[in-house]
Amino acid sequence: MDSSNPRSEDAALLSGGPEAFGRFYLRHEAYVLRFFIRRVRGLDAAADLCAETFARALEHRRSFDPSRGEGRAWLFGIARHVLAESVSKGRVLDETRVRLALEPLAIDDDSLERLSELADDIAMEALRELPGEQREAVEARVLEDRDYRELAVTLECSESVVRQRVSRGLRAIRDRLDGRP
Repeated sequence: MDSSNPRSEDAALLSGGPEAFGRFYLRHEAYVLRFFIRRVRGLDAAADLCAETFARALEHRRSFDPSRGEGRAWLFGIARHVLAESVSKGRVLDETRVRLALEPLAIDDDSLERLSELADDIAMEALRELPGEQREAVEARVLEDRDYRELAVTLECSESVVRQRVSRGLRAIRDRLDGRP
């Protein structure tokens, strides 16, 4: 396997047996989970959509063409289709997982903790992308639990301006987590 070329490595993993697909899964799982966490409400739904995406990848692994891109891009194409179909049907799809007789996804404490950490990472990433004044106000109010009056003095502005910065910052973070631009 050519470890310097992700396309070749993905192709080798996808054309191998169950252990090779397991390595492919571990290599890309966090990226696919992050994709769904940003787009759906609830960690359970994100995990179920991720499971369906990988079930479809397993079922169609022979269709992967490394000349068209890396495995991650191929997976995101599958993930977008899974998400669109789930939205149009109003439920999380699991047909491929059921057809392949894969066990239902059981989220244990370790998996839930890992999912929560991914969601926290995404929220912190959204916080870091806020404009400076909003980020400073949200960090101080939400993370440090500081009072609005105290923040107004520290930030040298009125209490209503601090409230507005916090509100706008939290709305921007919520929109980002909900997948809105």
